[in-house]
Amino acid sequence: MNAPARPHAATRPKGLRVVHEGEQNGSPYPKASLWMRLGARLVDVSVAWGLYVLGGAAGGVVALLFLLLADGMLQGQSVGKRIFGVKVMHLPTRSAARHRDSTLRNAPLALIVLLGMMPEPLGRVAFFAALVVIGGVETLRLVRDPLGWRLGDTWAQTQVVDGKVVAGATTAVRSPVTPARVPGRFLSAARVRRCRSFTQSPRGKPCASR
Repeated sequence: MNAPARPHAATRPKGLRVVHEGEQNGSPYPKASLWMRLGARLVDVSVAWGLYVLGGAAGGVVALLFLLLADGMLQGQSVGKRIFGVKVMHLPTRSAARHRDSTLRNAPLALIVLLGMMPEPLGRVAFFAALVVIGGVETLRLVRDPLGWRLGDTWAQTQVVDGKVVAGATTAVRSPVTPARVPGRFLSAARVRRCRSFTQSPRGKPCASR
């Protein structure tokens, strides 16, 4: 008697696999905790404010540069992200974000600070207006997006992930590695050994001198 056919095995297409929500949206990483991201951002803003106060006339520029480059300082982590254990990953290469990626993803937030550097009283009005508009849009995207992508993450192709998720993961090399040059004496030694092997063979011929 033939065994009854399995309906699930017969109707399931070959090569079908389970696709997680992150992979379907272009990322292999799950969404990081919003509370950890909020805590990390508060720390970074506090550091930027301290640089602004202590930097004197150049404090605004120093604070602006810190906010732009913060996520590329510590292998994809700013000071706040290092404390709270989250990390910015560049999705196309699955490697830690660099300064270019950090600048792109933090450009909308740095624009708020830049508008606040305008002469008073226009600077204060522009700062709070940008804080409401840009901050509101970024917060809305952060909460509603399945992967927690802000507008800046879309520009930079980055994602904030839990540092434990990417710990020990293999990442792609983003810059070409220049092979080391072998010193001339090593090449000479290799040439001598090759000549000796040819000379000792029955049909070997002595090597020509150079």
